[in-house]
Amino acid sequence: MKANTRLSVAAACSILATAVAAPASADPGDPAQVQVTVDITAVEEPGVLALTVAGDAAALQENGSDLLVRQFTGTIPTVTVTDTRTAGEIPAGAAWAVLGSASDFAGTAGQAPISADHLGWKPRLRNGGDTGLVTAGEEVVTVLDQPTQPGNNVGLVDQELLVSTYDSAEVTGGAYTVDADLTLRTAADVAAGSYRSTLTLSLFE
Repeated sequence: MKANTRLSVAAACSILATAVAAPASADPGDPAQVQVTVDITAVEEPGVLALTVAGDAAALQENGSDLLVRQFTGTIPTVTVTDTRTAGEIPAGAAWAVLGSASDFAGTAGQAPISADHLGWKPRLRNGGDTGLVTAGEEVVTVLDQPTQPGNNVGLVDQELLVSTYDSAEVTGGAYTVDADLTLRTAADVAAGSYRSTLTLSLFE
């Protein structure tokens, strides 16, 4: 799929200018007049496929820790995919998807980093429209978990699916929202302190 975080086509303003001059004559010193007219057509903006996120931060709080593992949970801000294109602007057979991956958690005071495979998510479709063709991605659990589906205990190291459709033309004209529950699981003896990771979301078609 071709990567696009925002698809757009530049629109040209079409301006037709016509100067109409009726035959005119004047005596010396008398003014002659020329009427100038212009027809300006409306600018037709092309539709776009766009990704927006309701915020730029997600704070995790400790929740569900035990003697062996410390666990921290939170939710990503709502993600919206908007498609305002006409059917004629969408390539045949096109499909779009939002994928996400996280960087390692870096300690702000020099603590050893927590690798991104310790962060998992569970996407949740908030508004998928009426077609049933927009769906949330599957759960991805952390490297400290047993897989809930074959091979899904890898964390958000690689690009994981948040939301997608397999038929862009069938869902154009809508806005679709999704979020995801985040879970960070670490060893019980993880160093205390603040850590930061960047979760990158990309829209592809």
